[in-house]
Amino acid sequence: MKKYLFLLVGLGILLNSCNSDDDANVPTDIVVQNFMWRAMNLWYFWQGEVPNLADNRFSSDSEYTEFLQGTPDPLDFYNGIQFTEDRFSFSNEDYTTLVNGLNGISKSNGLEFGLVSFASGDNVFGYVRYIIPNSDAATKDIQRGDIFTRVDGQQLTAGNFRDLLFGDNDTYSLGLATINGTTITDNDEEVSLTKLEGLTENPILVANTLDIGGAKIGYLMYNGFTRGFDEQLNDAFGQFAADNVTDLVLDMRYNPGGSVNSSRLLASMIYGTNTNDLYIRQRWNAKIQSQFSAAQLEDYFAATTNDGSPINTLNLNRVYVIATNSSASASELVMNGLAPYVQVIHIGETTRGKNEFSITMVDDPDNDYIYSASRENSINPENSWAIQPLVGRNENADGFFDYTDGLVPNIVLEEDFGNLGILGNPAEPLLARALQEITGLISKASFEPLMTGKVLMGTEMFKPGKDNMFLDKPIKLNSK
Repeated sequence: MKKYLFLLVGLGILLNSCNSDDDANVPTDIVVQNFMWRAMNLWYFWQGEVPNLADNRFSSDSEYTEFLQGTPDPLDFYNGIQFTEDRFSFSNEDYTTLVNGLNGISKSNGLEFGLVSFASGDNVFGYVRYIIPNSDAATKDIQRGDIFTRVDGQQLTAGNFRDLLFGDNDTYSLGLATINGTTITDNDEEVSLTKLEGLTENPILVANTLDIGGAKIGYLMYNGFTRGFDEQLNDAFGQFAADNVTDLVLDMRYNPGGSVNSSRLLASMIYGTNTNDLYIRQRWNAKIQSQFSAAQLEDYFAATTNDGSPINTLNLNRVYVIATNSSASASELVMNGLAPYVQVIHIGETTRGKNEFSITMVDDPDNDYIYSASRENSINPENSWAIQPLVGRNENADGFFDYTDGLVPNIVLEEDFGNLGILGNPAEPLLARALQEITGLISKASFEPLMTGKVLMGTEMFKPGKDNMFLDKPIKLNSK
């Protein structure tokens, strides 16, 4: 594979080849930039659209070196070699932080919230979405639906919320507020929270079987495609099957994505273990697309988990999905991958529109810069940076992939910040609307929200994995 990749790149100068011996001769001030350029030149989805990543961009080693030295800050350099339409590639100066984040491990106080702009002015308020169990927030007097407007006595604004909530301060105090209709009023309550290292979030927040008018309806609140919890996810579906569930409400309203394989397993738990049915097909950049075998490019529905457990499937022909603008990547992939086989009834808002997948890359040229836990001793000890570039798109069995503007709901319903409800409770507004659709029973409650607004972003965007959809199966190119 290495020889073939060298011929594929086809550069006339040694610095641009995939050769670890050349990396050893790179000046120390551009080690990070050299790694970033080489990885992006080979794998980046838009490599052909970025002139500075072209195979013939440099005519000499000195020209290449001068280019790398022209941007001393690695973050600026990485951002500078991305395609203008790329919204989601990112980097981290410590690859261990990034890898842990992709596995659901992060430094956190356990408070999951969204931030919303007031109707006028620059001020911002936060609303609590849920609390991660076994976290610092779980021990404090704060819960879903609480509103906050201040941090350490300062009013939150569009200009300061990043520093106040996501800066270096591990401990901060939130100033709470109350909602009355469409009016938010500060009160005297404060809650102090502390971020702790190593908090692991189980993405399965709620998995209940509801009995509504004699109908058995499964409800799953799933907040991230975290591969370490695939077995627990399968167990949840085993319970749904044992309860004779006939309909499923899949709640991914805050789910930013994660493992492509976990999405395949979830889709199989919903639709079936039909291993001859195509789930998704990968599309890479033009330089390497032909290098992959069909086995690498195509993912079919699964009959077993990675650990070999038989998939517990509901064999449904329709599924009700709660999704919002905070639902991205692997969440959207499940919806798109199921669409050729299952009627997907989408309740909520238009999703974020992230249809590209990525790979974690580190300074390990002998593995073509792809991170592997078994090769950590091979990563350049002088370079701890990792990049998470978009390297391809997934299309479903019908060939559809064009949802960069998001997936549009069948039933539009925004969350009401003044009436968020209890997740999993049949009276929670979005779940209640799904139950109405399933049962045909008309609720006496109005679904029209009183207090809505533009969500600037949620806590998921400040986690190491962000709204990432990543491949987690071995990447194998054809050897020729």
